[in-house]
Amino acid sequence: MTPEDQEETQPLLRPPGGSAPRSRRVFLAAFAAALGPLSFGFALGYSSPAIPSLRRAAPPAPRLDAAAASWFGAIVTLGAAAGGVLGGWLVDLAGRKLSLLLCTVPFVTGFAVITAAQNVWMLLGGRLLTGLACGIASLVAPGFRLVQLQRPGIYKPFIIGISLMAFQQLSGINAVMFYAESIFQEAKFKDSSLASVVVGVIQVLFTAIAALVMDRAGRRLLLALSGVVMVFSTSAFGAYFKLTQDGPSNSSHVELWTPISMEPTDASMGLAWLAVGSMCLFIAGFAVGWGPIPWLLMSEIFPLHVKGVATGVCVLTNWLMAFLVTKEFSSLMEVLRPYGAFWLASAFCIFSVLFTLACVPETKGKTLEQITAHFEGR
Repeated sequence: MTPEDQEETQPLLRPPGGSAPRSRRVFLAAFAAALGPLSFGFALGYSSPAIPSLRRAAPPAPRLDAAAASWFGAIVTLGAAAGGVLGGWLVDLAGRKLSLLLCTVPFVTGFAVITAAQNVWMLLGGRLLTGLACGIASLVAPGFRLVQLQRPGIYKPFIIGISLMAFQQLSGINAVMFYAESIFQEAKFKDSSLASVVVGVIQVLFTAIAALVMDRAGRRLLLALSGVVMVFSTSAFGAYFKLTQDGPSNSSHVELWTPISMEPTDASMGLAWLAVGSMCLFIAGFAVGWGPIPWLLMSEIFPLHVKGVATGVCVLTNWLMAFLVTKEFSSLMEVLRPYGAFWLASAFCIFSVLFTLACVPETKGKTLEQITAHFEGR
């Protein structure tokens, strides 16, 4: 066992004397570590309730038009991509503990800039800083020695990891999470401000369920089941918009971010259950499979000597895809109309299911040596 492997197996919370860690210390450390993902999620989801309010803002407060609203939702992922690379360098320089502490600087500064914003550029700058903090928290390592990619035990899991991250974002999850309230407004729900709360509760609940059954059902089964659920939910949501926008009173041009003040029509109210059910089903399906499992697989399929770097590249891919999807989602809504955008996401979900069945190995109960041997054909 190399010194690096020995370091990886040392308990993080054990006192120098070797005695068992105290429960209070363990829970305190776990709570402190959980504050990072909490801030992470808050920064990502902030745009969902903020965009409709900023679209309606009256001078002198900064007001977002359609293009600025798209950037406000998406630029956080662009900052996260840069912060991810910076995070890898920072971990090597300062260590994990100090790096986590330093994340608070761009987090606090970013939200302070957003709070004090006098114009759109300050809003975007604040979002960029919070995205930078999100990327640093992801601890992405920079660079790769490309010679390692010549080995099937490296390039096969590397391709699978990148593909999983790409499919995770192409399902449309970040667009749904960022713009949940706006989507509910487009669906003509008066209580659209509750959308973020509903989405968050469902995601936490079904992620917990996935954690409980993952080691029994297996990764591939949950990924495939999750993808099938998302196929039906995005198809149904697209059907809702198709049915409600084909009426004679509807314009052929739909701008998702325009605040809706009209009362729902009888036809829309009659199909309201379809929009609510589709949104909830999508979040539940994503949370039980394509939400947590790609991240878990990244920790299982890479050999130890390239795990940090390969994982970093995969997470960087995830953030770049998140930026592209989030930034262009409003454009897709205009070009393809809302139903077309959701049907496109449904098509990507179909490809994700096929990819899972064809390429993703089952890692449940297997050691790293067994997984590596599978990729190398041994």
